[in-house]
Amino acid sequence: MTEFKKITEQSSLHDNLDQKSVGQLLVEMNEEDQKVALAVKECIPQIEKLVEGIVERMQKGGRIFYMGAGTSGRLGVLDASEIPPTFGMPPSFVIGLIAGGDHALRNPVENAEDDPEKSWKELLEHNITTLDTVVGIAASGTTPYVIGALERAREFGCLTASVSCNPGSPVGQVAEIAIEPLVGPEFVTGSTRLKSGTAQKLVCNMITTITMIKMGRVKGNKMVNMQLSNKKLVDRGTRMLVEELGLEYDKAKDLLLLHGSVKKAMDAYRAASAEE
Repeated sequence: MTEFKKITEQSSLHDNLDQKSVGQLLVEMNEEDQKVALAVKECIPQIEKLVEGIVERMQKGGRIFYMGAGTSGRLGVLDASEIPPTFGMPPSFVIGLIAGGDHALRNPVENAEDDPEKSWKELLEHNITTLDTVVGIAASGTTPYVIGALERAREFGCLTASVSCNPGSPVGQVAEIAIEPLVGPEFVTGSTRLKSGTAQKLVCNMITTITMIKMGRVKGNKMVNMQLSNKKLVDRGTRMLVEELGLEYDKAKDLLLLHGSVKKAMDAYRAASAEE
């Protein structure tokens, strides 16, 4: 068993920050940020295993639950909230739960993350099943709210994974799949909203984006199921139809608005063409 080292709490590699110029601070912070993508790259085998497991379950009706507290919880909620508009999936397929509830998205909720039983109760309220996947997000890897969720979910039969920036962390020990991008000490000592948060965001992006691609929500490299919620997205969808079907812009736009999504418009147009 790997010895647990809380790298996220180690002293920054940069000192005397309060005495440096803005330009110097920006350069040094950027140097640290460049380490993040490489750290996530090392985790691709674990992320691949997780995504393959999620897709297998989601094809049978399974869901993804992100569990976290503070910054980690907000990142899970953020990723979940972007799935419906981006891929046209119902909001019930990817759900973000944060310790302290929605109030905690903007405000600190004292002691909310210290209750290891609360998270499982919240999952039960969502009628969790063995087809579901629970992903615990905790930069430190020690959050009781997250650990409790992963322990109970794994016992229940769910697929479980953790996203932490400390090797051999408690959340990694209880999860079936431990994803641990090792980004090193933070620029400001212990401020895990920085590199650790960026790494967690990248991992979440990979999990849901690749899952949605494998679920058929992307064609080629286009978001053909995106919600047409503003003029920019209507224009984007129209241009997709122009490119894909060879239609004039106005005709493509009318077709898009009639059917409500790029995919439905393409399917309807091709079905009508086949009948002619």
